[in-house]
Amino acid sequence: MQNYMDAVKHFAESHVTGLTLIFVAGAGLLGFRRWMAGGVCRSKARLEGKTVLITGANTGIGKETALDMAQRGARVIMACRDMTKAHIAADQIRQKSGNGNVVVKKLDLASLQSVRDLAKDIQENEEHLDILINNAGIMMCPKWKTDDGFEMQFGVNHLGHFLLTNCLLDLLKKSAPSRVVIVSSLAHQQGKIHFDDINLDKNYTPERSYSQSKLANVLFCKELAARLQGTGVTVYSLHPGVIKTELGRHLYPTLASWKKAIVKPFMLLVKRPWEGAQTTIYCAVDESLANVSGLYYSDCAPKTPAPQALDDAAAKKLWELSNSMVGLA
Repeated sequence: MQNYMDAVKHFAESHVTGLTLIFVAGAGLLGFRRWMAGGVCRSKARLEGKTVLITGANTGIGKETALDMAQRGARVIMACRDMTKAHIAADQIRQKSGNGNVVVKKLDLASLQSVRDLAKDIQENEEHLDILINNAGIMMCPKWKTDDGFEMQFGVNHLGHFLLTNCLLDLLKKSAPSRVVIVSSLAHQQGKIHFDDINLDKNYTPERSYSQSKLANVLFCKELAARLQGTGVTVYSLHPGVIKTELGRHLYPTLASWKKAIVKPFMLLVKRPWEGAQTTIYCAVDESLANVSGLYYSDCAPKTPAPQALDDAAAKKLWELSNSMVGLA
């Protein structure tokens, strides 16, 4: 044993510089990982007697959000496109939370008819809706079209949620105080609303489309909050962080090999779904936000969005265009 300890001591004394560098690098990585994890929702709010609807709740941060809402005692409605995955996720949430009041509803945001069908179901069968979380999304896909002929990312990320929210506004107002939470992205900072080519038929790239749809989320939050003043319905948009989820499934295969080599180790440091769900949960339940509406959040704190996300005229113009596109005008 003494010989072993002497050998360790000799090794340490002979490699002081190398061991120091390894220690510093390790501490730095741990610190960076903790920084990437971001804020945590500290609210202990209970949701017994409340109903929460979450789109895209069968995977990623949507599933973690649904689990948290169930653990707080809410009736959780998981609105999902893939019913098989949704039922599996719902069973897991019931078991983990001990809350059996978790239901699955069909929702394909790429179909306005599917959105209307879900909204009708909720209107007819739910006495109240206390929290609507527009979480589902698609990222960096090829130039696909929705069932109604709209560019896929703008159609799913913005138009589907725009229609769903508007169809449920009467129930949300009836249930006030209630909340609408819109999951956007830091990508909105590179976004521009191409009013003269909203489907990007002239110049499509996955990045341009995604950033446009995420800017639309923040502008929608801004205009919706303005229109709901005095109703008791508050609205929040947010950036969840860089997260390891299925959302990037269309992006990763398109990367060059050298980019994949960089991305793989980086993905070990980004947020896990539980961490990525914290700002959504914060906006949905934190008591300090009860009288706040229309702001943008990241890491469980208000942040200033990009200048183009603060444009009142653009928010109103987008609202009118969206109204026309989904048939509400």
